Order: sequence, then C-alpha cells, then structure tokens
Amino acid sequence: MVRTLALLPLLALAACKPPASDDYLARAVIKEERTAPRAPIASPDTEGAAWAPSPRSGRLLYGLPGQAPLLSLACQDGQLVYTRYVAADANAKAVLALIGNGHVERLWVDAEQDGAEGSEAWLWRGRTAADDPRLEVLTGRNRVEATIPGAGSVILNASNAPGDFINRCINSLGERDAPEALPGAELSEPKAGNPFLPAPDQPKDPA
Repeated sequence: MVRTLALLPLLALAACKPPASDDYLARAVIKEERTAPRAPIASPDTEGAAWAPSPRSGRLLYGLPGQAPLLSLACQDGQLVYTRYVAADANAKAVLALIGNGHVERLWVDAEQDGAEGSEAWLWRGRTAADDPRLEVLTGRNRVEATIPGAGSVILNASNAPGDFINRCINSLGERDAPEALPGAELSEPKAGNPFLPAPDQPKDPA
C-alpha cells in the first residue's frame, strides 16, 4: 500500500505529459561537430514510448511522452519516409537495420538537413515505396528494434499504428491515381478525404 501511494504522484505527472509531437521536435536543439566523425551514442531508453499521429504534419511520431520524437514515418507520393531524430555527419550514408515480427530487414538512410527554418542539423532519413515487402517488419504486432550504426538502437514498442499508417499510405496512392468518372456516370457517395493530401484551398503543411 505504501509503495502504491508513493507511485501515484509519478503516474499523475506522466499522465499530464502529451505524446511526442512536432512541437517538441521544433524546440529540440541538435548540436553539430563537422570537424570529426561523430562518436557513437548510447541507445535511448524507450520504456513508455509510444506512437502518436501529428495533426499538423500528418507524420506518425514515436517517442516518450513530453519529449522530442525518436523516429517518425511520413507518406509522400506513395513512398514511406522514415526519419531517425539524432545528429548525423553531413552527407553521410548508412543502413537502418530492422529486426522484429519474424523479419530482418535493411533500409538505406542518408544524412539530410532537417529543413526546419533556422536549423542546420543533419538527421538520418530514408525513403522506400510504401508497398515495399521489406516494410512488413513494421506491420506486425510485436516490438521492433531499429538500429543505425553509431546512432544506437531504438526499441519500437508493439503497436498496430505503423502497420495502419503504411497501409493508408499505400491506399492513398491508389486513390490519387484513380481515373475520374466519365460524363453521364451515376453519382455515388463521395469517399473520405485522403489523410495524406491537403484539403482543397488549404496550404500544405511545412516539411
């Protein structure tokens, strides 16, 4: 009973923290040292980390509540864009190894500039077709270990969110490329809007 009462303030504090979001990412500062290769970093503690959709950018973010994201997934023109939010050496190249759900897969990643206004940080980012069979490693219900040499390993806790996001990205390409109805065709109930494309007359979300 005493232990339970002692944990109550900690649980209440955690409940007050929102999930990782773009806002936390914008406030994070990634220092750069371009004069020498970057030293390997320790793997982050991901106990309690979870996936959360960003209503602003449409990305799926993974991280600890109240902290900057560790990793994100985005959908662009039928491609899945995956980003590891850790400082990388300028113009470097590496491999993202994914182990889980009965798969061992490797995806290319390149060091790219963050793109945020006023930021010169270089992050690890890669792209592949959303229907790439290798992405099945992310679509299962078990946890996945994501490793970039020198950037530590991130444990992606078990969740259906990545699989759902990837499937929607695949479907979004088919909806965008669907032919328009021929004149005189019967009208039907309109489909729900594409979650990865901006609404009509609305500005695109900044990268």
